[in-house]
Amino acid sequence: MDTLIAALRSLLPHDSVITDPVRLRTYECDGLTYHRATPGVVVLPGTAEQVARVVRLCNDFGVPFVARGSGTGLSGGALPREDGVLIVTSRMRAILEVDLADRRAVVEPGVTNLAITEAVRDRGYYYAPDPSSQQICSIGGNVAENSGGAHCLKYGFTVNHVEACEIVTPDGDLVTLDRMDPGYDLLGAFIGSEGTLGIATKITVRLCRAPEAVTTVLAAFESIEQGGQAVSAIIGAGIVPAAIEMMDALAIEAAEAAVACSYPEGAGAVLIVELDGPAAEVERQFAQLEEICSAAFELRVAADPAERAAIWKGRKSAFAAVGRISPAYIVQDGVVPRTSLPAVLAAIDRLSAEHDIKVANVFHAGDGNLHPLVLFDDGDPGAGERAEVVSGAILDLCIEHGGSITGEHGVGVDKSRYMPKMFSADDLDTMQLVRCAFDPQGLANPGKVFPTPRLCGEVPGVRKGVHPLVESGKADQL
Repeated sequence: MDTLIAALRSLLPHDSVITDPVRLRTYECDGLTYHRATPGVVVLPGTAEQVARVVRLCNDFGVPFVARGSGTGLSGGALPREDGVLIVTSRMRAILEVDLADRRAVVEPGVTNLAITEAVRDRGYYYAPDPSSQQICSIGGNVAENSGGAHCLKYGFTVNHVEACEIVTPDGDLVTLDRMDPGYDLLGAFIGSEGTLGIATKITVRLCRAPEAVTTVLAAFESIEQGGQAVSAIIGAGIVPAAIEMMDALAIEAAEAAVACSYPEGAGAVLIVELDGPAAEVERQFAQLEEICSAAFELRVAADPAERAAIWKGRKSAFAAVGRISPAYIVQDGVVPRTSLPAVLAAIDRLSAEHDIKVANVFHAGDGNLHPLVLFDDGDPGAGERAEVVSGAILDLCIEHGGSITGEHGVGVDKSRYMPKMFSADDLDTMQLVRCAFDPQGLANPGKVFPTPRLCGEVPGVRKGVHPLVESGKADQL
């Protein structure tokens, strides 16, 4: 490692290589603080060519590397390696080109999600994917995780809004993957690969025209069951809102404590519905919505952008807000069919009571993407373990009901052990053949996504004995 660090210092400016133990701890985890590891060395390249040189050095030394954007991920996807290099792209934050005629923008990976919209908003455009952390999360990280957000119900995920990516491959080559390229959809394979297939260094994103009209509604219900019934009725009526979000009483309590969002007092659940599009269509859908939400004891309609922001304030702050009511928490991310929401939420309540662990529910109700916040006191012996049990049981519920262990946060290190519950051994082996095609040495973000890394070049089949990558210390077996 000392020899590698010396080589890195010869490639990069002095302040771009971090080895001080105190400064390294800044990077020991992402937004999921439950998993921590101190990186062997951190580098902060300023150009794509510098990223490529660092990756080539890692290949020369056989050292694993992990890419990191803003560090807001919630699955441990950017968890560093103690024996590896953490490549942080936060200094690469230039918006290189804006082409409104073709509705495209070209950005570096460190550009924040919201910065793209801010750059084009005054000209009537915006970038649609909007994770809750959009003020600070980076586009490079969004690409790695295929991030979504509240408005993915109507507009889709990151993969639906990226036209091309310049990437550094795991062996250090700079190549461009373009949506228009003939043959296999390599860009589609790369987006959401969680850093295991390379590092994005330049991203071409699609810009959307701002809608003619937007109506944002907050409906307060006495119970979460009433809110769930309203969601089913909205979708059943053929309405496709830009967003349908729900928060339960505990999540509302946290949001009030953190940002004083002033949601209706006594609500068992609040539903945020946003309609957008042509003015006549929005007006018609709002009339339907009013009728569908007749069980709500209060209905608020934003009169202007300020009131719209006030309605969204509590929802956007929900994850961080629970820190006001709990010393520690685990953010979970699973998906179930909309029709299974009532049964799954009831089962989560039972798990909460059984293990004496509170769970606050925040979710994208329109597409069944749950974000249970499992609350615990890490000073209480055994509480962390009980929280882990509840968190895992929630994922089991999602699988049992025909859903998924992740909707938008990714698998990372946190959920890799659940992959065999959702996929067969043959399925997982086939997926890892794709990884091997990109990364034969297994150096790009090893130990993520898959529970047991596959040695590239081995014959498919059930492994007997210790995996060579585990034995060499380049990977962990969970």
